[in-house]
Amino acid sequence: MLDQTPPALWAPTPGPAAQRKLCTDCGLSRTKDAAKCGQACQFIQPDYPKMEAQVHGRARDPGRGDEQFFGPYRRMYRAALHAPKPGAQWTGLTTRLAQKLLEDGAVDAVLGMGPDPEDSWRPRPVIITDPAEMAHLRGMRMGYAPLLSLLEPAAKTGLRRLAIIGIPCQVYALRAMEAELGFERLYVIGTPCSDNTTTENFHQFLARLSPRPEDITYLEFRADYHVELRFIDGSRRDIPFLKLPLSDLPNDFFPMTCRTCVDYTNTLADITVGYMAGEGDQWLIVRNARGQEILDRLGDEVRLETPGSAGKRAGSVKGFAENTARAAGGLPLRKMPDWARGIVGWLMPRIGPKGLEFARARVEMKAVETVLHLRRAHPKRMRAMIPDHVWRLAEPYGLTPKPGERSED
Repeated sequence: MLDQTPPALWAPTPGPAAQRKLCTDCGLSRTKDAAKCGQACQFIQPDYPKMEAQVHGRARDPGRGDEQFFGPYRRMYRAALHAPKPGAQWTGLTTRLAQKLLEDGAVDAVLGMGPDPEDSWRPRPVIITDPAEMAHLRGMRMGYAPLLSLLEPAAKTGLRRLAIIGIPCQVYALRAMEAELGFERLYVIGTPCSDNTTTENFHQFLARLSPRPEDITYLEFRADYHVELRFIDGSRRDIPFLKLPLSDLPNDFFPMTCRTCVDYTNTLADITVGYMAGEGDQWLIVRNARGQEILDRLGDEVRLETPGSAGKRAGSVKGFAENTARAAGGLPLRKMPDWARGIVGWLMPRIGPKGLEFARARVEMKAVETVLHLRRAHPKRMRAMIPDHVWRLAEPYGLTPKPGERSED
């Protein structure tokens, strides 16, 4: 029985955030259980084998398929909705999965990120109880957003069955607290995440991409090594990765949390929806029975195919590792003559890793980045923050633990 009738779309004002180092403001510090950050935060002492077993019934098996890269899973797909949703980042698959849970009465509400009324690029945590309002969540936003601050007002209002759309640091804290929350049912739809920044920094980036950044309505990093921009007048522009003005950004453009994230693929979600192995579509990782239930509810609405894989990642990852080490805390970039950028930009989509190999490359890059940045900036945190599977991913690139850097030392 609800304490009050919840609105169709509700954005409770969160409390103040605790000021901590290596914090992405998942929202937990804004609740009455703020002290629980010490046991729930991904950036303090994560225990992925324990959490994966808790959520999926088993930890990842390095000898099973691609679990050493992507975490436990049952199936992986290249996927797209047959009827794309207007305003969606891809075809609207992520929000449609949550919307169907609402339509079917499986959940009372969905917790996710909508646009701030003053800045459409700034994420604002919202509670949605009407399926028609799920369109409000479509599209990409950039910046920290305290999603888990919604758990207390949701519970106070009497919402007992929830679907949550979250990024890895939010989902890790949610899973660490799940048993204590007391909700009847939680469905967790995860999206991969890497290299977040503040909304203010993101506006600076947009201003480097276009003389009219205020007209940009859409930005997507694609698996074909291009960034796609769309504008308010309906025009679009594709920019090769190598032609992005990343070398002009300040060294601290990406926070240390995102440079040391060990869970790019959101391994504790029931189902992960991303792009990396999608080759132009989306990439679905069904991780457990609840994730399969979420997908099954869409039936024939979604096209499912086996993800492909092509190319070799080793050279790309090795180059990334060398550039990251050379940057000494800055962005992992090496200046390239303008005449060469066009040639290499043309070659990368043709000879670079694709599909699952592209996803493996990105996960290995994140592992390399984690080790190098923590070793430079927070060496005392390494033994607590770096899981064994990250060391295994970094090892082929010459990064092995030194004395005192591993948890059993």
